[in-house]
Amino acid sequence: MRLCFLVEEQYRHDGMPVEVIRQLTSWGHTVDVLRPGSSLVPVSEAVRKGSHDAWVLKTVSGGPGLTLLEAAAAVGLTTVNDARAIRGVRDKALAAAIGRSHGLPVPLTYAVARWETLAEIPEADYPLVVKPAEGSSGRGVHLVSSPIRLREMGALLAGEGVLIAQPYVPNSGADLKVYCVGGELYATERCSPLHPDRTIPERRVELSTEVARIAAEVGQVYGLDLYGVDVLLGPDGPMVVDVNDFPSFRQVPDAPARVARAVLELARDKGATPPPATVMTCSHAARTPAQMPAAVGETI
Repeated sequence: MRLCFLVEEQYRHDGMPVEVIRQLTSWGHTVDVLRPGSSLVPVSEAVRKGSHDAWVLKTVSGGPGLTLLEAAAAVGLTTVNDARAIRGVRDKALAAAIGRSHGLPVPLTYAVARWETLAEIPEADYPLVVKPAEGSSGRGVHLVSSPIRLREMGALLAGEGVLIAQPYVPNSGADLKVYCVGGELYATERCSPLHPDRTIPERRVELSTEVARIAAEVGQVYGLDLYGVDVLLGPDGPMVVDVNDFPSFRQVPDAPARVARAVLELARDKGATPPPATVMTCSHAARTPAQMPAAVGETI
């Protein structure tokens, strides 16, 4: 197969997707890499029907990569994930509206174009979690304890563009990250960026039936195949606080091979409905290269 990866400078040396690309090439597939954030891209030549079996996006939110992926989709190329699905989760205000309208447990979400407008949020909703609507990798996430603290943080929030604010979900200080790859779910627990004073080692954990159901439903609601879900276990049950397309897949066993295999399967099954997600526990054994798809080693 011939694949095109859109990779911005921030991920140039990142294991995800570098190791995935290395895995695909070791299996005999051709992978072209475009760096839309740091190089001249001949769009009219790069984006054309039949150029690749699939285009894969690994870029920052708000970067130019998504526009190129959408251009590829517009000429009929397969994209991983679906370009419209990515747009739906990268705008966190849009993602919140979609999630709540489909019954997902998403916190009440406010969206403002200017940080000063956050002052209109009722004091009863504090503390607030405030972050850029197009943020990524935990950038610009703030816990705001009160309206007075909001005014003090104005300089930090100014210039961030559209912001979203959600009432803080009381929790243990641990974030639960659920990854979906190849229709399978894996969960890791790690320290929340909102609680840097707490020491929680990152580790794989088993999924409860309820969280697994919610994580699988996230993929269906947003139309994603490869994704991550941030879940907080609050006093009213699990709450979905973020959804990411093509995340890091940290702690997923044999992640590069699993993601590479999933990309190949999605490229082959263009337009097919992804299989329902299943829960993988800590005891699940990773697949070996010998168990990879039969097409490994082919060159198209």
